[in-house]
Amino acid sequence: MTTLSQIAWDDTVLPFQLDRSDIRGRVARLDGVLEKVLGQHAYPAPIEALVAETALLTALIGQTIKLRWKLSLQIRGTGPIRILATDYYGPSEDGAPARVRGWASFDAEALDPGKDPFSQIGEGYFAVLIDQGSGTVPYQGITPLAGGSLAACAQTYFAQSEQLPTRFALSYGRSTLPGQEEHWRAGGVMIQLMPKASSSVAAEGGSGEGGLLEHHDILDGEEGENWNRVNHLLDTVEDMELVGPSVQPTDLLVRLFHEELPRVFDSQRIEFGCTCSAERVRDSLAIYSAKDIGHMTTSEGTVTADCQFCGAHYVFDPETLGFEAAKNPDDSAREDGDA
Repeated sequence: MTTLSQIAWDDTVLPFQLDRSDIRGRVARLDGVLEKVLGQHAYPAPIEALVAETALLTALIGQTIKLRWKLSLQIRGTGPIRILATDYYGPSEDGAPARVRGWASFDAEALDPGKDPFSQIGEGYFAVLIDQGSGTVPYQGITPLAGGSLAACAQTYFAQSEQLPTRFALSYGRSTLPGQEEHWRAGGVMIQLMPKASSSVAAEGGSGEGGLLEHHDILDGEEGENWNRVNHLLDTVEDMELVGPSVQPTDLLVRLFHEELPRVFDSQRIEFGCTCSAERVRDSLAIYSAKDIGHMTTSEGTVTADCQFCGAHYVFDPETLGFEAAKNPDDSAREDGDA
């Protein structure tokens, strides 16, 4: 039976702070959001796992951005798994939900279902992009793929780009609770040394994989002791505690960190959401000439576009597209399918 407490914590991110050790963090639970992200495509199992991990990381990292900002994770590689992309849209106003979406591009024929998914990304990079809105220059931070998981890449990103020791504990998979249909759930904990406490100067060159920085390259003394102690506590977490739903995030924090004096803040609701529209597609095609638009036109005399994130299918009259289109054309675009 689904309980009210379970519903309250599904699809949320709960920020917290450990007062004893100057460490902050978040607990995330994704249920319906993850089901909708993955339900837009019939992904094979290795792709589902990586998209789930990326969406969970995006929710944990994105919770800190301001209203109406956008945070994106992009993973690109040379292997069968070419692209993993997720977006986190900050709430439009206080109390409103944030939105998450994601998709993947891969070579289905080259994909090996029995092989570790992360290894099939190949060489590439892990990127964090933050868009603060019109009139600003988006921030982009990039780190090489290393460490054996996307969570490890995210930890390296924070150590390299912001010199903030960061740790993720993640779990995700298909839930088979009694009385419910099988569906995806994910949960995770992120901990991070608070910026005001991270005052040590990074060593020249890291000691991690490929010379990348790790937390012991940044910390020493009391900071290092606090960080190691909290990490040992997080090592005791179990997968079922992370994904729930039987263990509430607040109970999990007390179980793991009661001696660290945990303090929680207002939780953030998460929804699946996509920003695609006929107008946005039209704007993206505005750079093309009538000749270019002609090459895009199908035998049925239309130009079509599909949203990779939500599966929306748009159909346009080619005469209304491109910079040579008539002024103020009738909007003949239509959307097929459920966005």
